[in-house]
This record gives sequence, structure tokens and C-alpha cells, in this order.
Amino acid sequence: MLRRPVWPLVALLLLNLAVMPSFFAVRLQDGRLYGSLIDILHNGAPLALAALGMTLVIATRGIDLSVGTVVAISGAVACTWIASSPDPASPGTALTGIGLALALAAALGAWNGFLVARLGIQPIIATLVLMTAGRGLAQLVTDGQIITVNNGFFAGISGSALLAVPLTVVVAAAVYALVALVTRRTALGTLVEAVGINPEASRLAGVRSQSIVWTVYVFAALCAAVAGLMISSNVNAADANNAGLWLELDAILAVVIGGTSLAGGRYSIAGTLLGALTIQTLTTTIYSVGIPPEVSLVFKALVVILVFLAQAPKVRALMRRRRRRRDDAPPPAATAVPAETAGSGR
Repeated sequence: MLRRPVWPLVALLLLNLAVMPSFFAVRLQDGRLYGSLIDILHNGAPLALAALGMTLVIATRGIDLSVGTVVAISGAVACTWIASSPDPASPGTALTGIGLALALAAALGAWNGFLVARLGIQPIIATLVLMTAGRGLAQLVTDGQIITVNNGFFAGISGSALLAVPLTVVVAAAVYALVALVTRRTALGTLVEAVGINPEASRLAGVRSQSIVWTVYVFAALCAAVAGLMISSNVNAADANNAGLWLELDAILAVVIGGTSLAGGRYSIAGTLLGALTIQTLTTTIYSVGIPPEVSLVFKALVVILVFLAQAPKVRALMRRRRRRRDDAPPPAATAVPAETAGSGR
């Protein structure tokens, strides 16, 4: 499971090291770790969380195109509440805004789950509704403006550290550890796989497939909301138009790079984490090697195509056949020793 996404990440890290010899350097300053590797973990935490929720959704044979929109909505709700509060610098105001953002995200996830699980609408269509309408909702909340806030507690979501490690990294790691524990140490992981492999058979076997599908969509929305709070906290502002834009595509890409099957059933949480780190490292590499921003997406697409070609079953089978043919080739014939040479040696 883990061999597939590891080598692209290692290759990108080595490329960055070749371009910038101090790439692996980590320093402690003001009680917090700094460095390129720390930046990758810090900036990649929102994507990692969005990809985690997407993993469980895809494992149930679904898809969620609305995670980027939920990112924008959560940031918009939290920042608008803080900015319009009588005491915008109060920690209590920030906590209320965060709670409202998470509650609204859970409601939006439940809406997606209702459309998919209860009404039987195709997941790509059901979540496309929220993807398009939700960003308009975010702009409605912010009145089409970029809402800036000045709240130390809210800024601490992205700016503070726990044991010198950025809080965003700690939160993402804790969520991953909890989900891995729940899905691999309880029956929930098996039930998710069963629903993804054959929903009708799992229902006939007594599995409450609708409840499981509903739950994973709510969880995906909550993960996206936390990611949105991280992104807004990092800039102390909510940009309803650009926050989380196309994040759902990077999340899906991270899930697939990690080895999760788009057909449902088989999934890998550790693989998704590596996939998210690979995408974030690729983004860092694009800027570190000096690729112009206008062609960065083209370069990113080319690298992704190469990664998937190298992982394609047909390509791997072709490489194995060539390697086997080379190993089975007979050794070259030994050169005969002339008789004169043989005689002179006596």
C-alpha cells in the first residue's frame, strides 16, 4: 500500500535538496520549529484534512466536489461573526464563530448525505449542487468582501505551536491517528469497505449502509471546515471567492495517489497522507525551482501524469516483462582461445 506513493515524494524532496542544499534544515525560533519541511507540513495540513474526509467518501463509492466550497463557507462564517461582534478580539467570540462554522459544515455534510443516501442522487451531481451554490452562499455571508479580523485566539489556530510543532500539524496528525484507530481497530472500517464494494449486498447483510454514507459525508464536511478555519486563520481573513478554490481536485488527487480505489471499497489512510504531502511538496518544488506561476499548473499536471503512468498496471506489467526478458537472456558465448596462444603457455 505504501510503496506506491512514497517514491514520488522522495524524488521531489531530493530534487528540492539539489536545488536548495539547506532544504532539510530545521531551526527552533521563539518556541516554534521553522524550515522548508515544516512549511510543507504546515501548509499541507488543510489539504491533508480535506483528503482524509474525501478518502472515506470515495471508499463508499462516492465523491464530494463541495469540500472547497465548505472551506470558503467555514472561513466566511467564522470571520464574519468575529468582525461583526461587539468584542472582536475576545477568545469567546472566536470560539463562537468556530462553533458556528463547524455546525454549519455538519449541516451541509448532512445535506449531501441526504441527497446521496436517501434520495439516491448520484454523488457527483449531489455535491456539485453545493459546489456551485455554496460559494455563492459564502459570498452572501461576506457581502462579496474580504473580511479581515484581528483576534489573537483565532490567529493562534495557524500561528501557535504545541511542543514547538505548528498547531495545524498537530491537529491534522491527531485527526489522522483517531480515524486510523477507529477504522482499523473497530468494525467501522470493514463496514465502510463493505458498503463501497457492494452497497446492496451489505444492506441485505444487515449493514445500515445509508447511515454509513450519511456519516462519511458529514465527516468530510467537518474536515473541510477545519481546513477552512486553518486557511482563514493563516491570513486573518476570509476570501469567499478564492478560499479553497479547486481544493476538491487536489484532495481527490491525493486520495488516488495514496492508493484508494475510485471504484470504492479499498482505501488507505496512510497513503492519503503521503499523497497530500506529495502534492504540497510538488507545489513547493514548483516555486523553489523558479517555474513561472503562469505555467505552474501545466508543470503540475505533467508531473502527476508521469506519476500515474509509472503506477499504471499495464506500464508496471510491461516493465516486469522487459526485466524478466533481460534476466532470462542467455549469457554471451565465451571467446575461443587460439591454439597458438594455448600452446605458448605450456
